[in-house]
Amino acid sequence: MSQNLAAMRVRHLLSMSTGHDVDATGPATEDPDGNWARGFLAQPVTHEPGTYFVYNSAATYMLSAIIQKLAGMTLLDYLTPRLFEPLGIEGATWQSCPRGVNAGGWGLAIKTQDIACFGQLYLDQGRWQGRQIVPAAWVAEATAKHANNDNDPKRPLDWKQGYGYQFWRCRHNAYRGDGAFGQYCVVMPDQGAVLAITSGVPDMQAVLNLAWKHLLPAMQDAPLRENSKAHKALQKRLAGLAICPPQGEATSPLAAQVSGKTYRFGKNKQGVRGLHCEFSRKGAVLTMQTADGEDRIELGHGDWKPGTALFDRGETRPVMAGGAWTAPDTYTAQLCFHTTPFITTTTLRFEGDTVRYQSQVNVSFGPKRRRALTGKQE
Repeated sequence: MSQNLAAMRVRHLLSMSTGHDVDATGPATEDPDGNWARGFLAQPVTHEPGTYFVYNSAATYMLSAIIQKLAGMTLLDYLTPRLFEPLGIEGATWQSCPRGVNAGGWGLAIKTQDIACFGQLYLDQGRWQGRQIVPAAWVAEATAKHANNDNDPKRPLDWKQGYGYQFWRCRHNAYRGDGAFGQYCVVMPDQGAVLAITSGVPDMQAVLNLAWKHLLPAMQDAPLRENSKAHKALQKRLAGLAICPPQGEATSPLAAQVSGKTYRFGKNKQGVRGLHCEFSRKGAVLTMQTADGEDRIELGHGDWKPGTALFDRGETRPVMAGGAWTAPDTYTAQLCFHTTPFITTTTLRFEGDTVRYQSQVNVSFGPKRRRALTGKQE
């Protein structure tokens, strides 16, 4: 064990100052035996812990693993009676590693309203409906600056105001918890306000810029005057917001020829092995064979069909699925994983006894568009 690793403490995991030079999450989660803790501990600790900030979701995973080791239960099970139930949060799910430890740093699915409740809890110094859920001293400690994060000139402005214990410091004396691609819990003590957002966006700083530019200046100490015209305009705007399924035809002359057919794919990095298609005027059923297992997805036409689908590492997530024939030879399928930021769009272009399969995702840490694959009828 290196001297720096031996010096690592829980506070360093909390403040993302473990001493790693780069995020350890990728290498840690690639451990061949699914032992993410071992993968984390195997990474070089270049800096003395507490002296160097790097955002490191694997550090949060280690916190989850420590709690499970000490409490004898998962982080989700530990928090349910102590935090979630008092706040009225129901149906929370949390992605786990192959060894059954909640991921900690990602994969928690709760509603936007639940995030707002958590922010309100911290705004009120850990009190909820007259009950002290979290010690006020911990709220102050966790949201204070414990690590300097201005060591990267490319980092956006609200990502270099300092870091607490799992909280980012923001401009305007605010602080936040956030998640990839646009999940926010922004607490603004000076304004007595909480802003909760769930979304799927590539530029998270842009969203905060809008909040600071438009929302913050509009806040006042006294209640705003009633404005029925503005309220109606807002209600109309909200009622018109929607994520629409693919637009196109319900069927195609080609649909009858390819319906009921199964296509096989050669070895590929995407893990796609087979595709079985069934088409009707009401929608489609696509059955995928992948490295993670078999996935049967029902897709509506003109509307979303609720169901489940494989999401990541064989995990199943709720999904809304829709599709349409966007060209005589092309069917476009869209899966909206509505407990996550992700929407995947797959195009199937049929020609003779082959299908060209190409998928893309709305947001990603890497390329959003994947390489096209060609499958051949059995």
